Amino acid sequence: MQIEMSIKGLMVDPITNMPIVILRDKDGDRVLPIWVGIFEANAIALQIENISTPRPMTHDLLRNIIEDLNASVQKIVVCDLQENTFYALIYLALNGATVAIDARPSDAIALALRTRAPIFVEDTVIDNAKSSDPVPEKRDTELQKWLESLDPDDLGKYKM
Repeated sequence: MQIEMSIKGLMVDPITNMPIVILRDKDGDRVLPIWVGIFEANAIALQIENISTPRPMTHDLLRNIIEDLNASVQKIVVCDLQENTFYALIYLALNGATVAIDARPSDAIALALRTRAPIFVEDTVIDNAKSSDPVPEKRDTELQKWLESLDPDDLGKYKM
């Protein structure tokens, strides 16, 4: 089953200094942190903060191409987790058909923000993310405490 989620924050992991996109369902019951690369985090942060660039960035270009082909992004789905790597699909409506395109979650999220498409996560991904944490138990405990102590006012304050 797919669960609709929204971005509740873009933070930096205090342990690894890697950016994390934090997705949360509407009820706030389920949270999914996804570690992303610096460039992808920057693309997401630019859109969250409504910062426009003088020239199209990669995700802006992708949105423009999709629109110029008379297609639209229906939704993105974080659909799988294998060996600690998340997978996503971008669903496009094109010529009356739906096309699913493989993508990294960070790229799919950056595109979803630009096209105002909904973000979904398969419930099995959330369940598997909880049970397949690759980090040692100490880091897991520290990270869990940190995630639980996040102040909603701090979410979205990602700085490059």
